[in-house]
Amino acid sequence: MKRIIRDQSDIRAGLEELALLDPRLVSIIERAGPVPLRLNEPGFQGLASIIVSQMVSRASADAIWRRITAAGPVTAEHYAALAPEVIATFGLSRAKAATLSHLASALVARHFDLEAVGAMEADEALKALTSLPGIGPWTAEVYLMFCCGHADVFPSGDVALQAAVRHAFAMDGRPPARQLAQMAEVWAPWRSVAARLFWAYYASEMRRQVAPITESPLQ
Repeated sequence: MKRIIRDQSDIRAGLEELALLDPRLVSIIERAGPVPLRLNEPGFQGLASIIVSQMVSRASADAIWRRITAAGPVTAEHYAALAPEVIATFGLSRAKAATLSHLASALVARHFDLEAVGAMEADEALKALTSLPGIGPWTAEVYLMFCCGHADVFPSGDVALQAAVRHAFAMDGRPPARQLAQMAEVWAPWRSVAARLFWAYYASEMRRQVAPITESPLQ
């Protein structure tokens, strides 16, 4: 049965279970401090914010997102109706502009259903999301975690997670995605909480913010 994270009590439950599944995490939980919930509404706006967040810098991503939200409601219908010259003012790369336009058009034409995807099991949902032009595994995984509340997703390709795990376990180097995915198997069925934990640990130990979503959290 698919677990869904809905509020902070689910984060606490996940951390308690993770400490039992992997005792090495006990000290990491203590050092990480509060583990944020970071839930956003599912749909076009949530997925668009994740796409925009993948910029060279957080400041650039935030500036672009402010321009997008200033242009009107961040819905597929409104975005699909924007003139190209308006979209050009947002500061998106050509690839990201194309990704958002393709996504908005697919949703408006009902060629894709984000609500249905959110109800799928993780593997099926990831396959569906990555079938969209410009949507890679990291984007799909983060969307399932932070917009759909999936409790057992771990974006092993995330550089900050790799760095956090390397530091936490005193590894010689950052584990590559495949190795980290294998390591994360022991944290099932709470891998999404484990990812949140390591992001919080990274922020605490490295004094760097690595929230993967630009939109304000619901809680």
